[in-house]
Amino acid sequence: MATDVLILNTAACDLRHEAFDFSDELVGAGGLAKCRTEDMPDYPQSRMKQWIDDGFATAGGPGNTAPLIARTGLKVAVGVNLGAGDYGGLDAQGRFFHDTMAANGIDMSATFVHPRLPTGTTFIHSTTGEHDRGGIAYFPNANNDFDFEVFKRAVERMTPRIVYYMYSGLSDRGDARGGRDLATFIRWCRDKGSLTVVDSHTLTGNPGELIEAGVGVEAYHLLEPLLPEVDVFFTSCDEAKLIENTLAPGRVWRDYEANENVAHGLHFLTRRFWRSDGRTRLFGVTVSDGAFERHLCPDSHADGPNKVESKFMAGEVVDLVGAGDSFRAGLITYLAVHLDDFRKGSINFAEAVQMGNLFASLYIKAPLGDRYGNIKPYETMLRIVRGGATYSTFEALQAALG
Repeated sequence: MATDVLILNTAACDLRHEAFDFSDELVGAGGLAKCRTEDMPDYPQSRMKQWIDDGFATAGGPGNTAPLIARTGLKVAVGVNLGAGDYGGLDAQGRFFHDTMAANGIDMSATFVHPRLPTGTTFIHSTTGEHDRGGIAYFPNANNDFDFEVFKRAVERMTPRIVYYMYSGLSDRGDARGGRDLATFIRWCRDKGSLTVVDSHTLTGNPGELIEAGVGVEAYHLLEPLLPEVDVFFTSCDEAKLIENTLAPGRVWRDYEANENVAHGLHFLTRRFWRSDGRTRLFGVTVSDGAFERHLCPDSHADGPNKVESKFMAGEVVDLVGAGDSFRAGLITYLAVHLDDFRKGSINFAEAVQMGNLFASLYIKAPLGDRYGNIKPYETMLRIVRGGATYSTFEALQAALG
């Protein structure tokens, strides 16, 4: 049986603790950044293992997507680099990531155990202030040495219907030659018959401050060779602004209202990177109350931007980390089930986006110790998406899911 979805790159153990105030010093309070492996705090593995055992860890990167997709009944595999160590051949972070995925039915046979570099690790400073946000310091470690030749073998063996690469901008080797290596790999996957999905993340500073200053981020130039090759691309509203600031600076975002800026950013991406080459394309921008999508059909007809407002906003957010990843998990699940219709351009694009909205809502409102528990088999999720209800409480949504 072919794999439905193969998710590649950026395996991470996300650690949240009030003791990680050094993250604020590294990236600025409320900031986020990709840091150097040599600057990672030298905590002993026994301490890492204790934090994990005490419930301060979640699985980042594919950990925000793969188990969600698998819980719907699809066959999911993850291809990642993990660090070597004394916990069954892996370091503490890698063992936690691997076992979390395996416990959720994920095929981990494409794991590459890196002999020198530890598993990617993110330190998130937990704060108690109502409006405070702590720093997020990401150390890519083994992810920095992502080798496409290693994972081509996984694609050939698994013949995945969808290949999802997480993320452009977070792997030195994966982003080599100005992003051309990743673009070549994505084109190769398409030639092998897979639908391709990529997202981007640069983990650079405070996004709001960068947008207000009108400055760009050099790593977004990696998208120039990549996005013409990708079938599906969704990014956040902040990243959409930063991408345009980088590739075509000059727009003063504060002079326009929010929805106008999102539509403008989506038009910019699609005008710049779409080609009329007989394949369906779907690009979008996520916002706080849903997402905008624009699609191109095989006959070269383009439609959008269209806003799909979430019907699932009720409830208190527990943690926004992984919101975009979980949105893409829902979107990808829908695309995998309706892949033939997507290729023909006859898929219900709004329904696909609403599935992403549902997954994101269920994920960010779940307790950290049970981030996947609200996801149900696909037919149940589809029934909720197709139902006419807009849920006034999160408890009502959970009850509807059964």
